[in-house]
Amino acid sequence: MISLDVNGKKHTVDVEDEMPLLWVLRDELGITGPKYGCGVGQCGCCTVHLDGTMVRSCVTPARTAAGKKVTTIEGIAADRTNPVLVAWIESAVPQCGYCQPGQIMSAAALLAQNKTPGDDDIVNAMDGNICRCGTYARISQAIKQAAKTDLGAAATKKGA
Repeated sequence: MISLDVNGKKHTVDVEDEMPLLWVLRDELGITGPKYGCGVGQCGCCTVHLDGTMVRSCVTPARTAAGKKVTTIEGIAADRTNPVLVAWIESAVPQCGYCQPGQIMSAAALLAQNKTPGDDDIVNAMDGNICRCGTYARISQAIKQAAKTDLGAAATKKGA
């Protein structure tokens, strides 16, 4: 049995310790924001935050999340006021949308650490997040837009 705090709600799941966190979230808890992409932590579709740190849930064993706060896109998008999410919508970033939860989670982690990222910071932080539609310019634009907001308090409150 593993006890998890996901998006502020407590859950106990009866799964193997080594089961990937992605499968616990999707199959056991019905949280479908994190997506399966590559299964080896290279594409970023499954990105979530573990105690505020970005992790790839497809390669993170469920036991690693025990006793920590897991935040998914559902956690930061619940009331649609997270500055990153707002900037994403205003910049019309999504095309197909499949990678966007992971992209947003990575961007939120970047901005929680660096409130005024430059182009190189954005490229480095978003490396490993693959967008098959190629919306990278809009992703960068949205991150810069979100950085101009009062991210310090807002991102923390929204689980970023």
